[in-house]
Amino acid sequence: MPPTSRREMLGLLTLLTCSGVLPARAATPAWPTQPVRLMVGSSPGGGTDAMARTVADRLGPALGGTVVVENRPGVSNTLAVDVVAKSTDGHSLVMGVSTAHAIAPHMLRLAYDSDRDVVPVVYVGAVPNVLVVAASSPWKTVADLVAEARKPSGRLNYASSGNGSTQHIAGELFEEATGVTLNHVPYRGSAPALVDLIGGQVQLSFDTLASVLPHIKSGKLRALAVCSATRNEQLPGVPTLAEAGVKDVEMSAWYGIYMKAGTPKAVQERLHAEVNRLLALPESRSRLASFGADHQPMSQAQFQAFHAAENRRYADLIKRRGIKAE
Repeated sequence: MPPTSRREMLGLLTLLTCSGVLPARAATPAWPTQPVRLMVGSSPGGGTDAMARTVADRLGPALGGTVVVENRPGVSNTLAVDVVAKSTDGHSLVMGVSTAHAIAPHMLRLAYDSDRDVVPVVYVGAVPNVLVVAASSPWKTVADLVAEARKPSGRLNYASSGNGSTQHIAGELFEEATGVTLNHVPYRGSAPALVDLIGGQVQLSFDTLASVLPHIKSGKLRALAVCSATRNEQLPGVPTLAEAGVKDVEMSAWYGIYMKAGTPKAVQERLHAEVNRLLALPESRSRLASFGADHQPMSQAQFQAFHAAENRRYADLIKRRGIKAE
């Protein structure tokens, strides 16, 4: 005779669960148990910092704790990754960026293994690079710029925030796709590079949209093309490079949160779920869009596959073009 009382039913369910007939519900991890550090590999006010604070502002309350952004700028954003790779507190995260996780490992001797010591947990978004020239320059289109670069005396200087930056890599891809030769001029960051671009000391840049957007809006820079697969809502009238006739030069600075490898899977899953929930909020999407970021949600497995694919892409390019750190 089947059990009829609540007590008998609960007893039967407990027996079936313990015997493996029914799955046991996973316990919610008791995490965090102390303040969480979100490391950022750039100075306050930069694109990586903006991405981190978009998440951190709401993540603390969502986790029932505190999330503190800690800036550790330097060495292509890798100093911040190094902190997390060597952490032992179980409460350190890093707002990873493509320069640190997909480019630097193939150009620098790092004190950690990017694939072994940290793990991709949640994809946050991407900010496209933009081909820009000074508003006072004579070039109105990508075709104009390429035609100038093909003249015997038309070798142009392009600025970047340093060797191995996305601006540098975009320039290498542009040379490869068009057959022109450009002169790379690395700076110590985007700010001085853009000052010289606006002043005419260099002729073009492939900087990120977050860096150039204020100067485009103020009329100091002219955007010729975005280096993404589709147009950006912040610059709807600006074509993609592919639309402008230059194929295979897609370049964006992408961002995602990484944790120390070996972090319990339940903790990774909780962080992944909470961050994705926060990024889906209208205010978060609006804030990301304000500096040109695009967020397309990924599962953790998809982010890990994306991370691996980007590593292969940059490794091949850096080897093929002979790109060096100095």
